[in-house]
Amino acid sequence: MANSPQAKKRARQAEKSRTHNASLRSMVRTYLKKVLAAIASGDQDAAKTAYVSAVSVIDRMADKGILHKNKAARHKSRLNSKIKAMSATA
Repeated sequence: MANSPQAKKRARQAEKSRTHNASLRSMVRTYLKKVLAAIASGDQDAAKTAYVSAVSVIDRMADKGILHKNKAARHKSRLNSKIKAMSATA
């Protein structure tokens, strides 16, 4: 456990940022699930609109360092390829 006042404050700050970052990561996962649900339903227009909003959130979290830039790019690429595959089969 932290003993000095400085270490106690850092521990408080670390816990606060940990919970905040967990909330932001959860939000990213929610947006990803919305896109995947739209793809599963077969509605390409809904999937595209959900994808655009998800990309905005993913990019923001990558800029803040919540997600690694490569992971953000991987998510966007995979979602986009799934949406494109929908139009190929339709």
